[in-house]
Amino acid sequence: MARPRCNTGRCTTLIVGGGGFIGSHLVALLAARGSRNIIVAGRRPHPRFPLATGARYVNGDINDAGVLRGLLDQCDEVIDLAYATVPKTSFDDPVLDVLSNLPTSVALLRESARSNLRRFILVSSGGTVYGKANNLPISESHPTNPISPYGITKLALEKYAQMYRCLEGLPAIIVRPSNAYGIHQLGKLSQGFVGASIHATLQGEEVRLFGQQGTTRDYIFVTDLAEGINAALEHGIVGETYNIGTGIGLNNREVLDLLDSVARPSGYSVRTQVLPERAFDVPANVLSSARLTSVSGWLPRTTFEEGIRLTWQWALTTNLSRENTFLR
Repeated sequence: MARPRCNTGRCTTLIVGGGGFIGSHLVALLAARGSRNIIVAGRRPHPRFPLATGARYVNGDINDAGVLRGLLDQCDEVIDLAYATVPKTSFDDPVLDVLSNLPTSVALLRESARSNLRRFILVSSGGTVYGKANNLPISESHPTNPISPYGITKLALEKYAQMYRCLEGLPAIIVRPSNAYGIHQLGKLSQGFVGASIHATLQGEEVRLFGQQGTTRDYIFVTDLAEGINAALEHGIVGETYNIGTGIGLNNREVLDLLDSVARPSGYSVRTQVLPERAFDVPANVLSSARLTSVSGWLPRTTFEEGIRLTWQWALTTNLSRENTFLR
């Protein structure tokens, strides 16, 4: 089926997994720009968070080839955000991590390669695919030696995307985000250290710290990440891989000190439980986003101090009002 091209008509963008933490912000950003029709596909009957006005949500099993082809026939671009596990759960059951993610995502890549797409954005993981860093910040040319099942599966999907690009012309672009945090992050679901720490603090529980300082990570505010994905969509070169991070590393202790400073005026404080270091934790992961900046001009705009304040205020409000899914 012939579809309008983005340079001659209004583009239609399919965001798979767009109803979650990162996706809700990306949908809001694209909807605000007003230049695209947006279709959001998800496994749930309804998106976890309200979608921006103008976006259409489709609850469908994309494992069904007919459903998938019907969606792709309507679209010019695909952004794949869907993932059924998080790093913690991947360690709990590596086999489930593979079975929950690879078949569905490979099927999406295969069918997308057979469609007439302008762009396919695969959202991978800059926080896990590199493994232990040889140097910081990490560029896209750094070796990829993940030491978590999550990172291994993400890297496998990157390889499939590049295979379909080489063999069938899939216009794939890969983005590797650093550790996202921010509004809509569900701490109870182990969606990152910031979310888990805020959730524990609101519950009066201790935050577990593995080692006196913990690990060092590159924390990117979710709206900055959404802007970075959009920059890759609009300006990225097919076949390239782009890190999306801040280039600034913070260890767990520094994160908790800043969280404590914003929590105390509300009557909360951060309590910690220091445990032995874990062998499978990468000591430090900080990304260089120079390649994306070079092609698009994108730069992160939100400092961690500002981002943690905004995230805390959202979490505090939703916790006290009991209206939202933060504690579900």
